[in-house]
Amino acid sequence: AVAKAGLDTVHLVPKGPPDRRTSALMLPAVDYLKAAGLLPDPAAIGQPLTRIRIIDGTRRLVRAPETLFDSAEFDLPAFGWNLPNVRLAESFEAARSALPNLSSRETTLDDLEIGADHATLRLADGATLTADLVVGADGKKSRVRESAGFRARENGFTEAALVCDLGLERPVGGASVEFHYEHGPFTLVPAGGNRANLVWIDRRDTLKTAQQSGKDALARLFADKSQHLFGKIELLTPAHMFLLSTLTVDIAGKDGVVLVGEAAHAFPPIGAQGLNLGLRDVADLAASLAAADLTRPGFARGLSEDYARRRAGDLSRTGTVVDALFRSLLAEFLPAQVLRAGGLWALKLVPPLRKAAFDVGMGVR
Repeated sequence: AVAKAGLDTVHLVPKGPPDRRTSALMLPAVDYLKAAGLLPDPAAIGQPLTRIRIIDGTRRLVRAPETLFDSAEFDLPAFGWNLPNVRLAESFEAARSALPNLSSRETTLDDLEIGADHATLRLADGATLTADLVVGADGKKSRVRESAGFRARENGFTEAALVCDLGLERPVGGASVEFHYEHGPFTLVPAGGNRANLVWIDRRDTLKTAQQSGKDALARLFADKSQHLFGKIELLTPAHMFLLSTLTVDIAGKDGVVLVGEAAHAFPPIGAQGLNLGLRDVADLAASLAAADLTRPGFARGLSEDYARRRAGDLSRTGTVVDALFRSLLAEFLPAQVLRAGGLWALKLVPPLRKAAFDVGMGVR
């Protein structure tokens, strides 16, 4: 996006293994990628998400009703697409290779010094670069964020996420199915045919014990957790566990430095918000670039402040909603459980609330 705006751009990208996971991208994110020339046809590489089904699997005194969102209800062919990250990366690389003013270096940032009119970057390979604008897209442990003096707040959870690919006897179709349990959701996302991507959030010790129980025992446990709705389950990939935490920053841009993706925000994988929010970061950065006079000396400081203003409302709203949803699911306090169940009843029965929830989940501005 920065290179397409006309700036000479250096991408610092350390080499890593292929990312075999998938990403559920909602329509606004897909529309941005298509408009930017990064994803010509999502149907060519991904699976449509046409329904979102929420099932209360808790054993609490007050339980929520089963809730279904159907894209046809909102006159949409799909809510979004579940896309393999490897294929996304291939599509991005094809777009990158067509930009002569974009180069990549397989190294990382050691240090960043902010000057009056430019930034100086010292790289792990010993080189030094100067840049008007610095974009920190380097994850939760962002070196850019730390070196540029952004204040971040991070909170850890005792829960973690376990992910793998499954083969199902009966397919989920186009539905993302969320079973809500006391310590987090057990979510199946369609991956084509009888395949599904699993994201299971629970206590770390519970997930570790399950992970160590062996492939057959884990498959039986997954059948139980999915209430045997999809018949016999087979593990198609090893199960990996990831620790969960939230991260927020006060502002997403200042002094010619902007933060995008998990450098600026990180949440538990609830409602497919992480990468979708990161792509909205990029869309707003592209808008700030389009609105700025890139030939003016010192343009990056004003651009970073404009970007921070554009992102403030979305980051605050999405962070609050995701955190509230996650904590409401974990709450053992009976009144909180009653509120959560009442909220899902309202989403099921009150059309304006369903529309509001749809807008938040989709990232509609």
